[in-house]
Amino acid sequence: MAKMHTNIFLIGPMGAGKSTVGKRLARALGLEFHDSDRELENRTGVDIPVIFEYEGEDGFRRREKAMIEELTAQEGVVVATGGGAVLDPENRKHLAGRGTVVYMQTSVDKQFERTRHDSNRPLLQTANPRERLAQIAAEREPLYREIADIIVSTDDGGVRALVDDILQRLP
Repeated sequence: MAKMHTNIFLIGPMGAGKSTVGKRLARALGLEFHDSDRELENRTGVDIPVIFEYEGEDGFRRREKAMIEELTAQEGVVVATGGGAVLDPENRKHLAGRGTVVYMQTSVDKQFERTRHDSNRPLLQTANPRERLAQIAAEREPLYREIADIIVSTDDGGVRALVDDILQRLP
């Protein structure tokens, strides 16, 4: 039975283009757009690296979980999630149960290319960010696939083509 929700949730690794595609997709569908990380930053008044610095990844994940719970409870939204939102089983349950989940799949090479100059990525503040991206991908890939209704590759093609692809595949 196809899901009859008006919500679309974009999941996938950092650098997949979830926010960029999400804004365009929401506009095309006449839905409201939310980026869970930006919402967290707006609420706390600080950026994600500061949350990581003071509360660690555990503190960030607690805040993220509350944000996912709130955003997925709305109707008529497109939500771009943080790459690690799928780590929490309750987040996966809310995402899968409250809307259509689009997994924006991206290769580690593309991720590295898109994120290597971005200091706003706490998990990449390491000696070998490329290796860290590969570790994260190995851990999260099965979780993304577990709840995905639609899988699109964001390695090639522009934003418009991706949005069109998603629109054609929506239930």
